[in-house]
Amino acid sequence: MTKLARQKKEAPSGPGQPWLNTFADLMNLLLCFFVLLFAMSNIDAEKFDQISSSFASSFGIFTGGGSAIGEGQLISSGVSQLNNLDEYYSNMGQDSSESETDSSGENDTTSPENTADSTDASTNSELQAQMKDQMEKLTEAMYDNIAELSEKSNLGDYVEVGVDPEFRYVQLSLRGSILFDSGKAEIMEQAIPIFSKVGDILKKYNDYSIEIEGHTDNVPMHSTKYENNNWLSSARALNAAEYLIGIKGINPDKLKYSGRGEYEPIASNSTAEGRAKNRRIEIKIYNELSGR
Repeated sequence: MTKLARQKKEAPSGPGQPWLNTFADLMNLLLCFFVLLFAMSNIDAEKFDQISSSFASSFGIFTGGGSAIGEGQLISSGVSQLNNLDEYYSNMGQDSSESETDSSGENDTTSPENTADSTDASTNSELQAQMKDQMEKLTEAMYDNIAELSEKSNLGDYVEVGVDPEFRYVQLSLRGSILFDSGKAEIMEQAIPIFSKVGDILKKYNDYSIEIEGHTDNVPMHSTKYENNNWLSSARALNAAEYLIGIKGINPDKLKYSGRGEYEPIASNSTAEGRAKNRRIEIKIYNELSGR
């Protein structure tokens, strides 16, 4: 008697089983869901709207055509086209303020950085204009006051009052022949009353920065006391400063003095008249905004 071997019936398995297809779809949906959550942690409003529209029209059991997010990867029924989708989402949320290049290859000049730079430049220009206007008003007021004081002191024949082109200071200029003998740096006795009146004007600006400059012509000079015009102009500026500090009480902390020699002429040295103009003492009174 032939015995038939009883075979144990096993549950069918393999890629053709329907439950595996459902499980795979579920896993794909969960993966896409978590990718979306990660992508939306830094939201770009425009791309979010596109994602929402695509999500509503493509995901789920309902039939629907494929839709694309911008120029990115197509998402269609069953979310079957996920190639490079993670790369697309990794680029979301980038700083939109970075300069972009247009189709012609030129840089975008309307970026926020360029706009900010333009605004800063405009603001700086306005501030500089306001500062210049304020300095001009202050310096002109100083000039009017000093010119009036000079006229009252009868200094018109000895002192020339002027204004810096950039409105930093008012300048009093005295011819060297009024204050000094040729080749010497000591203030002449007959010039003391004149220079004393100048000191009275400067006392009214004792808290302002004041600078004394000595100037000469270009005629070479040699003496046992002064080696050249630089030494002579420096000595004249120093003697003028010492008189103003010691006799007139000008604040030494606010007073500077220097010799310029022959290097800043105001007239031609080819004539006697021009050389006489170049031999001078200049006193500059700076306004409060000049930074001195």
